[in-house]
Amino acid sequence: MAERKTTWKSVRDRVRDDILAGRFKPGDRLPRDADFADTLNCARSTVQRAMQDLVDSGLIERRRKGGTHVRREPIARATLDIRVTRLEIEQSGREYGYQLISLKEAVPPVSVLAKLGIAAPRPLLRADALHLADGRPYILEERWICTQTTPEILQVDLTRISANEWLIKNKPYSRYELRLYAQKASATTAQQMEIDQGDALFVIERATFEDERPITLVKSFAQPGYQLVATT
Repeated sequence: MAERKTTWKSVRDRVRDDILAGRFKPGDRLPRDADFADTLNCARSTVQRAMQDLVDSGLIERRRKGGTHVRREPIARATLDIRVTRLEIEQSGREYGYQLISLKEAVPPVSVLAKLGIAAPRPLLRADALHLADGRPYILEERWICTQTTPEILQVDLTRISANEWLIKNKPYSRYELRLYAQKASATTAQQMEIDQGDALFVIERATFEDERPITLVKSFAQPGYQLVATT
C-alpha cells in the first residue's frame, strides 16, 4: 500500500489539535518549521502553508526572528476554503458546465493593480468564464492572473479546465484578501447570467498571494440565491 502523503491540512489539524488539547499552551513557542517538517516527514513549504492557515484563523502568531507562538488570547475568526466550483456544483447533485468567454493579455485598471500590490502597470492575463449548474448560469468569473508569478498558466488550455480549478490544484497560496458585497447587474452581466439588468448579485472578490507575490484577482458574480458558508 502506498504511503499516504502528508498534506498541509493534516499538518494544520495536528498542530491545532495539540493547541486545543493543551499540549501547546497560550504563549508557548512552537518548534521551528524545519523541525515540524522532519517530525512529520514532509516539505518545509507544507508546514509553512499550515502555519499560515493557523495564523489566519487566529490561533498562532509569527514574528520575523521571533519565532511562532500560540496566541495568549486566540482570535475567533471564520475560515473560508477556496473551492473548486466544478466540485461544488457536482457535489450538490447538479450537472456541471463551463464556458470560457474571453482570454487575453491586457494592462489592468489601476484599481486592480492596487489590490494585487503591483506598483507599475504591466500586462496580466484576463480570463472571463461562466460556470453552469444544470445548464443554467451559476457563477460568472472576471479574473486577472499574474503571469510573472504563474507563467505556467500560459500553457494551460483554459477552454478545457477553468482557471479556478487549475490554480487551486497547481498554485498554492500563502494568504488571500476577500471582499464580499452586493452589486447591481450591468447589461452585459445580466445577459451572461440570464437575469434582469439591475438585479442584485452577490459578489465575491478575492486576491491570492504567494508570500508577497500576487497570483490572481477574481471577481465572481453569483446567481441570486447563492449561499456562502464559512466555518469557525
